[in-house]
Amino acid sequence: MDKTVEQKVSELAMQVAEEHGFEIVEVDLLGRGRRMLLRVAIDKDGGVTLDDCEMFSRSLETLLDVEDLIHGAYTLEVSSPGLDRPLNTLKDFEKSIGKLVRVITKEKVDNQNFFVGRIIKVDGNLIRLSMEKKEINIFFDNISKARLEVEIR
Repeated sequence: MDKTVEQKVSELAMQVAEEHGFEIVEVDLLGRGRRMLLRVAIDKDGGVTLDDCEMFSRSLETLLDVEDLIHGAYTLEVSSPGLDRPLNTLKDFEKSIGKLVRVITKEKVDNQNFFVGRIIKVDGNLIRLSMEKKEINIFFDNISKARLEVEIR
């Protein structure tokens, strides 16, 4: 998919989010031709309701129609990020201190690329995880993918 189209769509989604007090968690433009899917995950303090998703969807759809960035038919899907939300920014990690996360790194740390641990500290560009028998520091720039882990208590 053309990165510039995805970037422009993300910018429009950010614009709608700012107007209505939402945070954009993720924007994905998937597929080609008539099978294109635009997925947007939004969040706000206190969580997102179905009404929030509908309102956001209508506002973004109007902007997308005016800008005509996506040529042809597409499906727009707006949702909350869910319990296993992705962590894409340092701010996401800071807001999740004390929570259990799954982290995949680009380069090995202590001979591994996959970690499940609790975020105990975010210090500048460094994320400190507490795992079963040890604590580990991972530089944010080395993180390929990170998500909250669903905990059942």
